[in-house]
Amino acid sequence: MSITSFIIKKAVPFPDPESFERFLFIGPHPDDIEIGAGATAAKLAATGKKVSFLVCLDGRFGLENAPAGTTPDRLAQIRKYECLKGASVLGVSDVHFLELSDGGLYEFKDLYSGIAKVIGQTQPDIIFAPDPLAASECHADHLNVGEAARRAAFFAPFKEIMQAEGAAPAPVEAIAFYMTAKPNRYVDTRGFTEKQRSALLCHKSQFPENSEAFKSFDTYIKIRSIDFGLRKLCGKAEGFRVLGKTHMHCLPEAGL
Repeated sequence: MSITSFIIKKAVPFPDPESFERFLFIGPHPDDIEIGAGATAAKLAATGKKVSFLVCLDGRFGLENAPAGTTPDRLAQIRKYECLKGASVLGVSDVHFLELSDGGLYEFKDLYSGIAKVIGQTQPDIIFAPDPLAASECHADHLNVGEAARRAAFFAPFKEIMQAEGAAPAPVEAIAFYMTAKPNRYVDTRGFTEKQRSALLCHKSQFPENSEAFKSFDTYIKIRSIDFGLRKLCGKAEGFRVLGKTHMHCLPEAGL
């Protein structure tokens, strides 16, 4: 850690994601919020916070584990239903959909504009989204949604810029990236990991119970929660790369 980044960390600490009141979790596909931050969303909802979900893409091409003969159009309908069911398990009823096609078959400007409009509708204090800077991430949808989310998070308080997208301004104070290799804040999720697991099981078209796909993600999420729990000195946790308004602009050391 450089002297500059050390001073920034001490003088301008990264925000505690649990300290806010209104949350918008943005997922590329119908199951990504559950995988990346499901236990945190469940905890926030259970403590009376205002939690909203936005799912950007319809997941129509995730046919690998879908029932034989399922068409992309039919799968998109199934995945929307599974998403609503999974969100309900986590205690979240305010769920928004952009219904853009997955597989990168959309214009980035439509993705960005759609995210901006939902930010204006939900008025979050903090946004959760996949980390667009994760070095190993190769899925264009995850990278695009993370990139659009971070741009929208920064511009959210600017009335004229948001109005150009047909959106209302919103008092966004921070962004928290999930599916990140560089977490700087951790949320104690003891008592909520089973809800996360149950929510993931709602996505049966992607994770049939006892399938190898479900077993792999289930094992990964368990190991990750223990690892992050050790870092926070608690039993289980989820980790996020959190940036406040001060860190979002002209402070590259905040990303170290």
